[in-house]
Amino acid sequence: MSESPNQVISPSKAAARIRAAAVDAFATSGYGGTTTREIAARLDMSPAAMYPHYRSKEELLFAISYEGHTAALDVVVSADLPDEAPSTRLQAMIGAFASWQATHHAQARVVQYELNALTPEHYRDVVKLRRDITRIVRAVVDAGAASGEFTVPDGEGVTLALMSLCVDICRWFPAGAYTEPEAVADLYADLAMRMVGAGEVLPGSSEVG
Repeated sequence: MSESPNQVISPSKAAARIRAAAVDAFATSGYGGTTTREIAARLDMSPAAMYPHYRSKEELLFAISYEGHTAALDVVVSADLPDEAPSTRLQAMIGAFASWQATHHAQARVVQYELNALTPEHYRDVVKLRRDITRIVRAVVDAGAASGEFTVPDGEGVTLALMSLCVDICRWFPAGAYTEPEAVADLYADLAMRMVGAGEVLPGSSEVG
């Protein structure tokens, strides 16, 4: 029987150090361009010393991917304000999600762009988390459309566009005037309002070029 995702992630300090070194390596050279030997060298350990924690490079990628998606899901759930209006909820969730993508941009780059290297079983586990995040945001978009607060001809399309914008942050952050996660959070919360047609643009908001 295969181990559960939480077992693979492992709370041990040694496993956490291995994951952190792998994130740096994968983000710099890509999953395919990185060897376990190179990851071990970053920690001044032998490749054999990694095996008690991670039996393969793919298992290590899975641990990083599952951990990252779980953290992102927790951020979105925690940011939701169920008793507030849909626009307040959507701004809070998208702002928090965007901030996480910027703050953890190296991990997010690995999490978002190396999924195809996972085994089919591990891929399914991670994609389920991605769908959970999308489902939560979609529910708020639909609630705003139902109440008339949002003007969205296609709730699914708008939700997918919002998700795509957020996960792409790791590709370019930091850049230009956007070197702080808080600035990215404010920008993307405003963009979300524009995309769902919710009211007027906030004063001082960045224009979209």
